[in-house]
Amino acid sequence: MNQQFFSVVDTICEKDTRYKREAYEFVMDALTFTQKRFRRDKHVSGEELLTGIRQLLQRKFGLMTLTVLKHWGVQSTEDFGHIVFNLVQHKVLSKTEEDTLESFRNGYDFHEVFHIGYRKRFHRQISRMRNV
Repeated sequence: MNQQFFSVVDTICEKDTRYKREAYEFVMDALTFTQKRFRRDKHVSGEELLTGIRQLLQRKFGLMTLTVLKHWGVQSTEDFGHIVFNLVQHKVLSKTEEDTLESFRNGYDFHEVFHIGYRKRFHRQISRMRNV
């Protein structure tokens, strides 16, 4: 990411104080991650981006994900939609006619995915290690 991106994000954060600068940086990282995952050169849908966001959050932050999201001001998947559309509004990202904020609503429950789901996966891993 370059200085121009950070300048735009600073402008966005001055107008919309809900989200930290790091949340915007993460969304851009997640976009690149998602494009690679879905083998796309450019556009991914909101639903695909939410999948990439979930996977990258789990990889980067593990059990700390909920704490990180809270620090960023992100409380639901819809918040990621607001971040994306803030970036669209400032011409950092583009959208198609099909892209809407609605595609980011109720994508998944953070507590279910990042707390309960993570603990379930962790217990399965431990069980497998014990059986070896």
